[in-house]
Amino acid sequence: MKGSITRWLCASLLVLCPGISPLTFAADLPLQAYTRYATPLSGEWKIIVDPYENGYYNYRYEPFDQQEKPSVNAFFTDSKPKLPSDLIEYDFDKAASLQVPGDWNTQQEKLYYYEGSVWYRKTFAAPAAKKTDRQFIYFGAVNYRADVYLNGKKLGVHIGGFTPFHYEVTGKLKAQGNSLIVKVDNKRHADAVPTLNTDWWNYGGITREVKLLNVPHTFIRDYRLALTSLAQKTVSGSVMLDGAKGGEKIQLRLPELNIKQTLKADKNGKANFSFTVPNAQLWSPENPKLYAVTISSGKDTLTDTVGLRSISTQGKQLLLNGKPIFLRGISVHEEYSATGGGRVKNAKEAQTLLSWAKELNANFVRLAHYPHNEDMVRLADQMGLLVWSEIPVYWTINWKNEATYQNAEAQLSAMIERDKNRAAVIIWSLANETPVSDARNQFLGRLAKKARELDNTRLLSAAMEKHYRSDNSNIAVVEDPLAEIVDMVSFNQYIGWYDGLPEKADKVTWEINYNKPVFISEFGGGAKKGYHGDTNTIFTEEFQAHLYQKSLTMIDKIDGFVGTSPWILADFRSPRRLLNGIQDDYNRKGLYSEKGEPKKAFFVLKDFYDKKQKSTQANQ
Repeated sequence: MKGSITRWLCASLLVLCPGISPLTFAADLPLQAYTRYATPLSGEWKIIVDPYENGYYNYRYEPFDQQEKPSVNAFFTDSKPKLPSDLIEYDFDKAASLQVPGDWNTQQEKLYYYEGSVWYRKTFAAPAAKKTDRQFIYFGAVNYRADVYLNGKKLGVHIGGFTPFHYEVTGKLKAQGNSLIVKVDNKRHADAVPTLNTDWWNYGGITREVKLLNVPHTFIRDYRLALTSLAQKTVSGSVMLDGAKGGEKIQLRLPELNIKQTLKADKNGKANFSFTVPNAQLWSPENPKLYAVTISSGKDTLTDTVGLRSISTQGKQLLLNGKPIFLRGISVHEEYSATGGGRVKNAKEAQTLLSWAKELNANFVRLAHYPHNEDMVRLADQMGLLVWSEIPVYWTINWKNEATYQNAEAQLSAMIERDKNRAAVIIWSLANETPVSDARNQFLGRLAKKARELDNTRLLSAAMEKHYRSDNSNIAVVEDPLAEIVDMVSFNQYIGWYDGLPEKADKVTWEINYNKPVFISEFGGGAKKGYHGDTNTIFTEEFQAHLYQKSLTMIDKIDGFVGTSPWILADFRSPRRLLNGIQDDYNRKGLYSEKGEPKKAFFVLKDFYDKKQKSTQANQ
């Protein structure tokens, strides 16, 4: 199986990125790295901005890394002059620096709008290791294409700006003076995922942590654990060993639940398990109970925390642990600008965003429009926030291009494999505001099938759109072939902003003919913090608050309404938002300003959520 995945990855990369050797590819199996001890490779990296990619191509536009003996002017060789007459036209040692993790746009003013290639270099010493140990370099995310080199040799290429990847570097490290070089290219492409047109900032750079893992020859690569039967309180899952020959013993422990099992790996290194936990506390927003889990085999031990919960639907009800739940949600971009930054760089910034959501009395966050950093979902686990996680199949993807589909599927798979053990995550989302067509329906249908193969313990959804009945412009209709496939009918609507004025919401009724829960994944409008006027003056806080009042009254009448995630938690950068003095490169639909200041609409939504919480509690 591993060989077939590898061949597919190589083929896909060759289609997506001409010039990639079939011998270079990103690792094809998930690696649970978050809780492992690792040598950090974050911090200061030297950088060279290379808009013409002179460090990658020669003057005939031939890639240096496909030459038998690359030129010393190939940046990945990190060459130094040996003689005074040597012509080498770059020098990382004398170059500028950027912090990793971080985007380049907000670290250097001249790179604010930059889209292109930037070379990053980190030098480091190899940590002490046994001869039998193995080493992996792990990247949390690089936006968008990463060509990775170690000591002048190419490790591989990763495509996609929001998912983790890694390379095994066993036997490739030197005791001192290792040179890790990454060519980061954030240029947009019509066949990419996301495609050319988005309503968020295209932050470039090594935006998440980089680290070096040292593990035994046979190690615990991955595991999955979930409550698979609510009635029987059955927990099922599996452990995957890397380097196993078959027959290795694996110890699985959840001490607080008195679970201790000895498993045996099969010839592929996999061991399945199942047990019951009749006295377990189930994870919920009110009680985000997490249990310590320890997995040991040979010389390796992996520790983690897991929550046990079920999520399901019954007709138009959404059920958490078998009980109806209303999702008091908010949409969130992975951006923190309160201190001038862009992409969220660390757990502290992620926690700030989730704390703002909690101040709304939210129990749910829609992490839009791409997989957020692992800190975010793990903090949601701890803080009791349910999560919608999605991939950037956004607006108008190239539905007919097979390589585009494979790119989307790879991102979907990486998202699910990284976060499959997080109880907070209850919804995998396939897409946002995509126009209906046969090609699109087939594309998303394949993604849905893949998602269910990878994980059948969560719900599938997507942010769809509405239209109006041809014979009655006051009847809004949600009708989409995708709604037949997903578990929850979710859609975005902007009545009162892009669609008429807020008073229009008083007249609109809804026609949604699916026996499924209904979720409003987006609504809202813009306001600049501190800009005031009457409710008819656009971009004022009063207009936004009025729009929220009208919208909430309207959607609360929808049959099967189980929650909403208005757009959006905080103002965020977007090159589409150009109105001087109001937008200034920010989408102003946030309930908070980019500095974390609440607007009037914040209090309208909080009041609605407070009342919803009380009514839900009264009905239980």
